[in-house]
Amino acid sequence: MRIWVVVAIAVILLLTGCVDGTDSATDAIDEDDADALEDADDDAGNDENGESDADGVPDGELTIHHIDVGQADSTLIVTPEGETILIDTGDWPQDGAAVIAYLEERGIDRIDHLVATHGHADHIGGHAAVIEHFETEGDGIGAAYDSGVPADSATYENYLDAIDEHDVELFLVEEGDELPLEDNLKATVLNPPADYDGSDLHYSSVAIRFEFGDFRYLTTGDAEQDAEQRMVDDWAEKLEADVYHAGHHGSSTSSTPAFMDAVTPEIAIVSSAYESQYGHPDEEVLERYDESGIETYWTGVHGDITVTTEGSSVDVETGESFSSDPADLLEEKPGDDTEAISPAPITGGIVVPVPG
Repeated sequence: MRIWVVVAIAVILLLTGCVDGTDSATDAIDEDDADALEDADDDAGNDENGESDADGVPDGELTIHHIDVGQADSTLIVTPEGETILIDTGDWPQDGAAVIAYLEERGIDRIDHLVATHGHADHIGGHAAVIEHFETEGDGIGAAYDSGVPADSATYENYLDAIDEHDVELFLVEEGDELPLEDNLKATVLNPPADYDGSDLHYSSVAIRFEFGDFRYLTTGDAEQDAEQRMVDDWAEKLEADVYHAGHHGSSTSSTPAFMDAVTPEIAIVSSAYESQYGHPDEEVLERYDESGIETYWTGVHGDITVTTEGSSVDVETGESFSSDPADLLEEKPGDDTEAISPAPITGGIVVPVPG
């Protein structure tokens, strides 16, 4: 296992002609240009301080919030002791506003672990604003985590600028690393591959499997077929999950048959807009979920989606009421022959036992 902490960022991307998060740059981060890189192998291990009952089930509840940020991703995980992990922060036009508002509404005043699955602006669009907000108006950012593969955009530059300005520790992670979490929550990085030196943001997208009692949760960012196949080849025994955050917003480039055969989730959650310009979630993916009997939630119709578990069962609450049958979601997608149905608010949830 290897995890690197960036002690100082000496060189930030130098951009020319950038006017928004989609503009390109010519420079990339080079680890040789940093003032120092310190190997922190031994400091990255899981700290299991939480209490468990006689059956090995942890005390308290783990909550996973899939925030509705349109055609983008943002997920908040809160442990029983209040430790927070924020994975991605929405798209660049929102500049973190929706994510910050969501966190404030729930009394979150600190982000202990801020993860960038990869550098695309629909995943790190609010990183700079979130860092600025919690460092100046909250209790700060504990640490940030990144694949180390840079994006050519002003959004990525702003994110690194905020890291530098507020002296936030930045860890570059790869497969086999574990996030240093408290309680009985274990988070194992399954992607990017070890010592990856390429530039493909999707192939190097950070994938993490969380284990809490008997509960397993998998999130893969925008990992596509090649990255999924590599994980099947190298991490097959670690891929099984009860809840799977669908790769690449439910795109046909992800959730491939071989990968889904390894994950075998009971529940899938898709983060994408209702009128996605990319047609997410893809019909082929929804059909695959349907054939496998996977209960499916989509932020485009369900709004914010919250998963809560005490380690032996799963409760799902949604901001809007709609079927979780993939066939119904397929029929509901804009562009189908059927008339779209407007979801209605609900306040309840459902409970799904965790197998085994």
